[in-house]
Amino acid sequence: MSTSRRDIPAGAAVVTGASVATDSAQAEDSASSHDHDPDHGHSDVPSDMALRVKSLESLLVEKGVVDPAALDAVVDIYENKVGPRNGSKVVARAWIDPAFKARLLENGTSAINEFGFAGWQGEDMVVVENTPTVHNLVVCTLCSCYPWPVLGLPPTWYKSMAYRSRAIIDPRGVLRDMGTVVDEDIELRVWDSTAQQRYLVLPERPDGTETLGEAELAALVTRDSMIGVTRLGVGR
Repeated sequence: MSTSRRDIPAGAAVVTGASVATDSAQAEDSASSHDHDPDHGHSDVPSDMALRVKSLESLLVEKGVVDPAALDAVVDIYENKVGPRNGSKVVARAWIDPAFKARLLENGTSAINEFGFAGWQGEDMVVVENTPTVHNLVVCTLCSCYPWPVLGLPPTWYKSMAYRSRAIIDPRGVLRDMGTVVDEDIELRVWDSTAQQRYLVLPERPDGTETLGEAELAALVTRDSMIGVTRLGVGR
């Protein structure tokens, strides 16, 4: 399948088979956005604030003030439950409400705000839709920009150098390693999040769910499907 440059959405690297086409202007804008964001480091060296937090945590644990298991439980809630649960509600509504879906794809920030899911790390949201012929994958190549209001805290693998680099160079390989095979005839678009703009994938609605209600549909949506590393009903 061939893809012309005029068919490539701004901000996406479109991967078709073994070829990769990248919008260079957007790449420069992305780098600039990261470079000017004081809250996003570009190396694996912890920031001074991170080191201070870790030191304080260690001291509180040593004094018996804080239970490490309780801290892990809180992190788990925000990483795997609260945040992704918000995003799943947005996805489920889009599946059953064509008018909302149209608003979501046209102005993600505004549509998501209809649920009250707004604020820091979610000020400018773009929603990209998976279809039978297009699959979307989200990455932050320079740090770990992530839509906290709808997905919670970013998973460890999302912040890893391996994912951040390979998602652009070999996205099909990355997906395959995570248990998701995207056929060569499906257009693969890779979106690079920045401090100014973050992305949310609208997964395809699984077959056989026509009789399910909105809450039941939301329960099917996973965090990873909204990042694009898995497809609902496919892979892990």
